[in-house]
Amino acid sequence: MVKEVVYSQHVEFGDCDPARIVWFPNFFRWIDAASRHFFLQCGVPPWHETEQTLGIIGTPLVDTHAKFIRTASYGDLLQIHTTVAEWRGKSFVQRYRVTRRDELIMECDEVRIFAGRRDGEATGIRALTIPHGIRALCE
Repeated sequence: MVKEVVYSQHVEFGDCDPARIVWFPNFFRWIDAASRHFFLQCGVPPWHETEQTLGIIGTPLVDTHAKFIRTASYGDLLQIHTTVAEWRGKSFVQRYRVTRRDELIMECDEVRIFAGRRDGEATGIRALTIPHGIRALCE
């Protein structure tokens, strides 16, 4: 059984284009929030804490694939269903299903890594092996 966490998002007027349709980059912003929400709901501490204890500064995106099925507009309440579809050595596939009630609005798969700071570089990052403890919390 795969763990699923649901993140809710109200669509506001400012989230939409002149045709009253959600401007597509907003879906990616909401999905990014749903990703972090998933880890928090699974019991993973905030990234500023994992940086101190595990060297993990976050889970940046390295690949994405989205399919838009229906439009959404202001006033809609969307549910973003988040799971981890696949665990790899240094990356994982996070899967999202965005729904409005029982209607599928969008599907998206993202490949993310657990990132740490590159030694000696203030801004460089490197992929870290996924800690067993975090994986256990999220399965």
